[in-house]
Amino acid sequence: ALIAHPNAARSRSIPPPAQLYGAARLNSRGVEFGDGKALRALLADVEAGTANAPRDAGEARHGQARALDSPIDGRAIGTVYELSDEGAQAAVARALSGFSAWSMFSADHRASILERLADRLEANRGMLLSLLAREAGKTLDDALAELREAVDFCRFYASEARRIFGEPVRLPGPTGEDNRLTLRGRGVFVCISPWNFPLAIFLGQVTAALAAGNSVVAKPAEQTPLIAAAAVALAHDAGVPKEALVLVPGDGRAGAALVADKRIAGVAFTGSVEVAWAINQALAAKRGPIVPLIAETGGINAMIVDATALPEQVTDDVVTSAFRSAGQRCSALRLLCLQDDIAHRFLAMIEGGAQELRMGDPRDPATHIGPVIDRDAAAKLDAYVDSAERAGRLLWRALPNSDLQGSFVRPAIIRLERPEDLTEEVFGPILHVTTWKAGALDGLLDAIASNGTGLTLAVHSRIDAVVDGVIAGMNHGNIYVNRNMIGAVVGSQPFGGSGLSGTGPKAGGPHTLVRFALEQVVSINTAAAGGNASLLTVGGD
Repeated sequence: ALIAHPNAARSRSIPPPAQLYGAARLNSRGVEFGDGKALRALLADVEAGTANAPRDAGEARHGQARALDSPIDGRAIGTVYELSDEGAQAAVARALSGFSAWSMFSADHRASILERLADRLEANRGMLLSLLAREAGKTLDDALAELREAVDFCRFYASEARRIFGEPVRLPGPTGEDNRLTLRGRGVFVCISPWNFPLAIFLGQVTAALAAGNSVVAKPAEQTPLIAAAAVALAHDAGVPKEALVLVPGDGRAGAALVADKRIAGVAFTGSVEVAWAINQALAAKRGPIVPLIAETGGINAMIVDATALPEQVTDDVVTSAFRSAGQRCSALRLLCLQDDIAHRFLAMIEGGAQELRMGDPRDPATHIGPVIDRDAAAKLDAYVDSAERAGRLLWRALPNSDLQGSFVRPAIIRLERPEDLTEEVFGPILHVTTWKAGALDGLLDAIASNGTGLTLAVHSRIDAVVDGVIAGMNHGNIYVNRNMIGAVVGSQPFGGSGLSGTGPKAGGPHTLVRFALEQVVSINTAAAGGNASLLTVGGD
């Protein structure tokens, strides 16, 4: 009776999804997978987009050809033309030639181009989702979430560019003096992105650098150049000059050549801590300006569960955090720490939930877990689980499926005696479990902190003092309370860690663009033009 008619069902005080962020920016478009009509439209879009997806990355006349195979079934999906060291250096020269013009555009003009890119990403949804599945092994829901994140990065950094770069900040001073602080681009930024988020992290780095007025040389992961090529083509179509955004397909040698170039003004990197160390050392060894390294490097992420936690909530959040995306997220749950009073009961539920996961072709909406990125990664992960099984530490492993031909890894749960036993990030659908005794929370926190990483951490407890103690005692960049620990949203949960997990600033946060920029103060003696005319308008006795 209150609603009276379906058209009146929506509350006027709650904004619809598109207006979630108010006047600042438009929210990215989602799909309700439970709506059959919406799902059928999405699948038709993906099927149509497959025919339009690029099959080449790079230019044949400039690079060495290498065939690309899908992790789903090993079939050929395209060719990448990888640049040599000389080609990488030529790319820096090209980007340097485009820096001046791009940096001279107003912040509003650059922002408008990034907003057009967001629109083009959504308009090419089917093509991008198809590529994310075939080249990166993404399930349909993961691929859609990644596309939305890329769109959000474009619109968020456009909004931030207008806010931070739009007008100079007026600073105080005595009469007759005008002081202004402005931000401007640094020069050529090298952006090196990983394969686990080949669209979202790739464009997150690129759009941040572009929004701040830099030109960009973008080197995607060698496993996922087709997605990067599609994104760069859409950026150029949206209005980013080709000299302001240059794609460099290649392996680690191409990345090393870019980092070693004395002409670059900064590096944005997401990947392993070993590569981040190498980049940092290469930048420090150069004679010239000291340039920033913005790095995010993963972590040994833990979830702490005490006896007051809700078992159904914990089960859902553990299964999601550990096994979604085949465990190939920087934020994924690696170490589950259960209070020993409830460990047996909770583990039984978690294993039961994990058994319901379906592994298969990621293009099928019924699939929960797709392949890992390639056969080398699969072999390494399988060997790790086999070793745990021989040591008597394997608690559960999904049954084999001979119908799967690609780089699939069966999810597994492994028992550890103590948190310190996990000394490296195992990047796959593998969950480690340990227990802790009531009253020993401080010792558990010390053990978790001892690995030196600080990316994501979760705590499940209905006791506020426990939650507050964990937050106060840990330096992790993102802490999640009574929820899963993946899927950080641009502008709502800026993402990035500390310690061995990154340098900051957080991606998708209000401090990001400043790190990509140079500050400049202009101080003008207005009295030199005959005095301060504004004094003539000052009232008073």
